[in-house]
Amino acid sequence: MHDLKAIRSDPQGFDEALARRGAGAASAAIIEADAALRALQTRLQADLARRNEASKAIGAAKAAKDEARASALMEEVAALKGAIADGEAEERTRQEALAAMLAALPNQPAEDVPAGADESGNVEVKRWGSPEPRGEEHDAIAQRLGWNPDASARLSGARFALFQGGLARLHRALGQYMLDRQVAAGYTESWVPLLVRDEAVFGTGQLPKFAEDLFRTTDGRWLIPTAEVSLTNLVREQILDLDDLPLRMTALTSCFRSEAGAAGRDTRGLIRQHQFEKVELVTICAPEAAEAEHARMVQAAEAILESLELPYRRMLLCTGDMGFSARKTYDLEVWLPGAGTFREISSISDCGDFQARRMDARFRVKGEKGTRYVHTLNGSGLAVGRTLVAVLENWQQPDGSVTVPPLLRPYMGGLETLSPEA
Repeated sequence: MHDLKAIRSDPQGFDEALARRGAGAASAAIIEADAALRALQTRLQADLARRNEASKAIGAAKAAKDEARASALMEEVAALKGAIADGEAEERTRQEALAAMLAALPNQPAEDVPAGADESGNVEVKRWGSPEPRGEEHDAIAQRLGWNPDASARLSGARFALFQGGLARLHRALGQYMLDRQVAAGYTESWVPLLVRDEAVFGTGQLPKFAEDLFRTTDGRWLIPTAEVSLTNLVREQILDLDDLPLRMTALTSCFRSEAGAAGRDTRGLIRQHQFEKVELVTICAPEAAEAEHARMVQAAEAILESLELPYRRMLLCTGDMGFSARKTYDLEVWLPGAGTFREISSISDCGDFQARRMDARFRVKGEKGTRYVHTLNGSGLAVGRTLVAVLENWQQPDGSVTVPPLLRPYMGGLETLSPEA
């Protein structure tokens, strides 16, 4: 959500920021709607004041036995009551319309975000490891080790995975290992609901614009597309103390996405699924700490890739490739040697106060009047399924087996190699 005062004070700057994201100018329509709403509210206040004044005058007129004046005042009060009721209904309509206009607009990009229309405008800022094409792609390896695409298709249709044996164990090990690492890095482990209300999905920016990308239950709840929704909304409608910030949280959850806008993309293999697991990182902090917390979160995600010896690159996303709620995003892209390409495995975003305004999440400083909006950050640390894909391709052996990365072996009962017999 955007700050109306900031839009009124610098409409040109607001439109220029939206233009960097490929959005059209919106300040004129917003200012016009806001001015009409405030004019209506001023009129309502005047009508309410006059109604109260006239109501008191009725008693005085009756006490003075001035029935004509009392009758005229009563007629005026009745008319004012009707006008006020109509005005309040119009106020609600105008408030909802203005809120809808603001809710449909993406966050403004940070000044150092590069301009660009799509992923071709992203900028590589770091590379780790030695990416070289070799071996098979993950789908061939996975089917030998316990992925049963035919069974999952019979159960659920396309884009669902069923693992058995050693592959299922490796998938579980990855999730537990990553969660343990993020807890050790200072993020508090959480167990969160997978079903949430409209307000929660609105707060993090998935609603109303991206409803088609989500799954909804028959009772009106939403399956979370990421634990970001549940974790970030823990501070919804809360006023925190500065001394309690930052809040750093992590959770390993199933995630559910309809992938409505991804038709035809990654239909083969395990890259893009309707149901998958992910370790999520969320930080709630004061504005002044956001940049350092963003760097901290990036480092926490990169540490997982480096510990598993998976080559990767860090990309600074351009204005046209960032998510709706983000003001600045780094993507970590892991190297897949079988496919001979980098693929996104983590997206780490600073959202500024954009989500906080939607959630009404604020903090207070002792000794100061008023409150300020918190800043929110989120990122994957990491997506479990895509990490599994990366391990299969990077640790594959010529005989068709896969070496278990050393740091995962304690989670695998000491198992060092996955083979079709494992």
